[in-house]
Order: sequence, then structure tokens, then C-alpha cells
Amino acid sequence: QVQLVESGGGLVQPGESLRLSCAASGSGFSINVMGWYRQAPGKQRELVAVMSAGGTTNYADSVKGRFTISRDNAKNTRYLQMNDLKPEDTAVYYCYVQVPPFRYWGQGTQVSVSS
Repeated sequence: QVQLVESGGGLVQPGESLRLSCAASGSGFSINVMGWYRQAPGKQRELVAVMSAGGTTNYADSVKGRFTISRDNAKNTRYLQMNDLKPEDTAVYYCYVQVPPFRYWGQGTQVSVSS
């Protein structure tokens, strides 16, 4: 069993930055893939960024060049650095990890971008 706890969301103005964190706890697990989704009101959940076990990353076109996914294995924590935020980035952000054959989710954290 893996527990994920997210933090770092909030309300910012356009052009500002936020860093989301996703701390994993549990025992005896090896994470295969990790990533971040987001869901805006009235919209489907969207994959924002993903990182493989080997460190390969992929991003949604809408966030390329602005968002960076990373991890600190010593702290068992994953991050999503979000720069140059735009109003259309407003959503609840969810981290997940893949521990085959299961996928575990964080509780979600609200990111709001507004002037």
C-alpha cells in the first residue's frame, strides 16, 4: 500500500510560479511511473506530466517549457514546478504513482491563477 500526500497549491497571479509536492509513504514498494494530472471544472482529467522510472519525461503541449516534473528519491517525493502560470492552468492537480499492477493517487490540490 502506498499513500500519497500533496501540497503546494494556492492562488497566484498570472506569470507567477508554484511548486507542487507529492510525498509517498508506505513500505516495500518500487515506483515505476509517476505523474501529474489536472482537472478543471466541467472538463475531463488531463495528463500534465509524466516521468518513467528511468527519468524520461513527457509533458502536455499546453505546459511544455513552463512545467517541470522531478523527483527526490531520498525523500520519496515528487514535484511539479509550474512557472509562468496562466488562468487556463486553474484546476485541481493530482499526483499518481504506478506500482505495478496498481496506480495510487494523491488527494488533489487546488491551483488557481487569477488577477
